[in-house]
Amino acid sequence: MAPNLSSDAPKFPSKPKHGEADVEVAAAAHGVDYLARAQWLRAAVLGANDGLVSVASLMIGVGAVNDGAREMLVSGLAGLVAGACSMAVGEFVSVYAQYDIEVAHSERGGSDDSSSSSEVGRGGGGDEERLPSPTKAAAASALAFAVGAALPLLSGAFVRPWAVRVAAVCAATSLGLAGFGAAGAYLGGANIVRSGLRVLLGGWLAMAATFAILRLFSLALKTHVAFA
Repeated sequence: MAPNLSSDAPKFPSKPKHGEADVEVAAAAHGVDYLARAQWLRAAVLGANDGLVSVASLMIGVGAVNDGAREMLVSGLAGLVAGACSMAVGEFVSVYAQYDIEVAHSERGGSDDSSSSSEVGRGGGGDEERLPSPTKAAAASALAFAVGAALPLLSGAFVRPWAVRVAAVCAATSLGLAGFGAAGAYLGGANIVRSGLRVLLGGWLAMAATFAILRLFSLALKTHVAFA
C-alpha cells in the first residue's frame, strides 16, 4: 500500500506576494493616519453637501411664496448661519461624548495593568494622541456647511428676475451636488457615477418638495407676494 504523502509532507506557510506585502506593511505603518484622514475628508464632504441642500431648498421655498431677491438672500444667509451653528454644536457634543468614552475605556483598561495605569496617570500613551478633538471637529463641520451653503447663496441671491434666479440656484446646486457626491464616493470607495446620481436626485427631490409644499401653502392662504 502506498504511503499517504499528502499527510506526511511538511506544510510551509505561503509566502505573500511582493505587492501584498507592501500593502500590509503600509497599512500597518500608516493605516491609522489614512483612516483618520479619510474620515475627516468624508465628514467635510457630507457637511458641505448638507449645507448645499439645506440652503438651496430654503431659498427655493422662500422663492415659492415671495418673488423678491432680498428675501431670498436674507433667508439663505439665515440658513447658512443657523445651519453652521447647529452643525458645530452637534458635532462638538457628539465628538466630546466619543472623547469621554475613549478616555473612560482607556482608564478602565489601564487599571487592570500597573504599567498601563502609571502611563495613563502620567498623561502619556499613544492612544491619547489619536483621540478626536471636539473643537476641531466642530470648526470643520461648521466651515464645511458654510462652504456648501455659500454656493446657492451667491449664485442666485443677487439676480433680479425671479425665474432666472431660481434657475441659477437650481443649476449651481446641481453642480455642487454632483461634485460632492462624486467626492464622497471616491473617499468612501463607492461607485462614483452611482453615488453622484443618488446625491443629485436626493437634492432635486428636496428642492422640489420644498417648492411644491410652500407653493401650495401660499396658494391656499393667498400669501404670495410678487415684486415688479
